[in-house]
Amino acid sequence: MAQDLVRELGYLCLGSRLKRLGERLQTGVQQASDGSGPSLQPGLFPILAALHRDGPCTVSSLAEALGVAQPGVTRSLAKLADLGFARMSRGAEDQRQRVAELTESGRKVIRRAEEELWPRVEAAVRSLCEPLGGSLLDQISAIEEALAEKPLHERIAEVRP
Repeated sequence: MAQDLVRELGYLCLGSRLKRLGERLQTGVQQASDGSGPSLQPGLFPILAALHRDGPCTVSSLAEALGVAQPGVTRSLAKLADLGFARMSRGAEDQRQRVAELTESGRKVIRRAEEELWPRVEAAVRSLCEPLGGSLLDQISAIEEALAEKPLHERIAEVRP
């Protein structure tokens, strides 16, 4: 394996390493889902899932539920609206608030993901994590090495619905 400075720097670069791992996982989900419906960035699914679970939500309540900043939620909602999966409106009680809700297309995407993609993704990621033991850095290393041997999209493809 080539020198990996982020790995060598250990806890100093843990955030960068986790971000890199998250990007690899999201790329695997994207590759596994290509061609199986509308092209949707995996990072948008948490917002769709929150709207599905909770119904119409304000931008601030979505940001709080997901633990992310409001500008990121606003950008993601704009993408979802452009794709026709969500719509934005002004709050009934407070016109300054923006409320997001799923469209029928968004509900269809969620239903399909819940039935076809998400169970396979969860099973594939679980199979990566189950054999882990030791320190967090060792666990991350084991996940990274396992993904290097077999990418997530291949693991997802092996999981049968």
